[in-house]
Amino acid sequence: MFSKGMQSRVVKVSLMIVGLSVAGAALAQSARDQLIAERLAPVGSVCLTGEACVTGSSAAGSSASAAAPATAQAASAEFSASATYEQYCAMCHNTGMANAPRRDDAAHWTARVAEVGLATLTNNAITGINAMPARGMCATCTDEQIGEIVQYLSGVTAQ
Repeated sequence: MFSKGMQSRVVKVSLMIVGLSVAGAALAQSARDQLIAERLAPVGSVCLTGEACVTGSSAAGSSASAAAPATAQAASAEFSASATYEQYCAMCHNTGMANAPRRDDAAHWTARVAEVGLATLTNNAITGINAMPARGMCATCTDEQIGEIVQYLSGVTAQ
């Protein structure tokens, strides 16, 4: 049917076609694997104040850990007791919800501070008391910031 020379050429072309299809399939699989990996990659990450963010590379991790203290300092420099009170505390303390002492009840706060002291009120705010959850729902507030919020709420300053 074919001469020896023609058979040799047909075999070579056939092998070349098979080789190219295998290489193309491997390349396509590699591209598919990369697309799948991108789709499965996390959308974001959670980094807590004071902790280094893990980003996957050691160089990025070291820069993130160096930036963490600066971020924590910036966050504390921007802290506002009144703004934090409005965000986390006002719902209950402005309305008296769940028997929360109202902010506008100066007589109550004066008597309460005289009875138990500002330190105890601050500790109660940190640990939670009655229906009030620990830290009044402000999970990012430090103990000192909670103390500032208690002073703002009660209208009494530490001496």
